[in-house]
Amino acid sequence: MDKTARRIETDLEESNTASHPANPGGLAAFFDKHENKILALTAVVIFLILWEILPAYGIFKPIFTSSPSRVVNAAQWLFAHGFTYDIWVSAQEFAVGFSMAVLIGIPLGILLGWNRRLNAMFDPFIAALYATPRVAFLPLLILWLGIGTKSIIAVVFLGAFFPILLNTLTGVKTVDEDLLLCARSFRANDFQILTTLALPTSVPFIITGMRLGVGRGLVGVVVGELIASQAGIGHMMSLASSTFQTDKYFVGVVILAVCGYIFTEALKLLESRFESWRPGSR
Repeated sequence: MDKTARRIETDLEESNTASHPANPGGLAAFFDKHENKILALTAVVIFLILWEILPAYGIFKPIFTSSPSRVVNAAQWLFAHGFTYDIWVSAQEFAVGFSMAVLIGIPLGILLGWNRRLNAMFDPFIAALYATPRVAFLPLLILWLGIGTKSIIAVVFLGAFFPILLNTLTGVKTVDEDLLLCARSFRANDFQILTTLALPTSVPFIITGMRLGVGRGLVGVVVGELIASQAGIGHMMSLASSTFQTDKYFVGVVILAVCGYIFTEALKLLESRFESWRPGSR
């Protein structure tokens, strides 16, 4: 009886263990799942701590490097004195210029990537304009469009347009030759091949071009407002730098960096949804 009772007790313990397994490594599993985000957040926190401490101990001069607490105080002052309007101006300029780059760059890239002769005709101009710094066009744009919003939108457009155009063009040209041959063998016409093969293949490239265009467009906003504007984040940064107000200057830098990060991450998330469409992926 004692042996039977002990065996029943042992069986019950094993049954409970199987039905309620321990959760070994719960934190480890969480870390493995979110490792990249945790490491990124840790790096940002360490950077902010060092940025706050080093100037406080005189290792770096605050007038040149500022600190997170000083930047927060400067941001509070700026927002209390109308900085929201500057952000609104810059947001409009970026939105209009970037949207124009997308609406023109993607169709033109598809057209040039699909038509070999057109691509050969326009390739020298695209290569030359892409290699030329957009800042070099700013005086000419001011002469044509005047000082203000129009010239800055044009700079944003030029900055974002070429990455979007070239990536779209490359995407259309990288269609697998075997797939093209297979489509031709089934008597697919050009329109069918373009819409069912070339365009799906190009989507990841297009989104990558948009990611690059976001950074170039934000650069265009700042550069344009530094020279040809009476409002905006870049204009505020220009005034702050000319009067050695480093705290206010870093407010603009932080806002631009955060906006660029948000836009880029959103496009990366969108790109991941089309990753399987990339040639050679499974």
